[in-house]
Amino acid sequence: MTRAVDHFADRLRAAPQSRLQRGAAAEALGLARELSRRAQQLEEPLAEVREMPDAGMFAAADQITVAGHDLALVLKDEGEMENAVRLVEEAQKRAGV
Repeated sequence: MTRAVDHFADRLRAAPQSRLQRGAAAEALGLARELSRRAQQLEEPLAEVREMPDAGMFAAADQITVAGHDLALVLKDEGEMENAVRLVEEAQKRAGV
């Protein structure tokens, strides 16, 4: 899981600003929010989910890294891990990086 997240984050950091503006950063933020939501629900199922804020296109790589690593720490089994990796890979394809 963390390898897939780190790879996507590295690709975002290397992407030109124009690529980030054309949707890669928005795709990354959407992924970060989903990963964060999943981690929160596993850690505190009864708590209200807090949405990750939009910290700007240049923070998107860091946001998916933090959210992805947090989720990896709380995943319970290999099936959940595979599902999360698939989610990251699909978002990276949509981002075009």
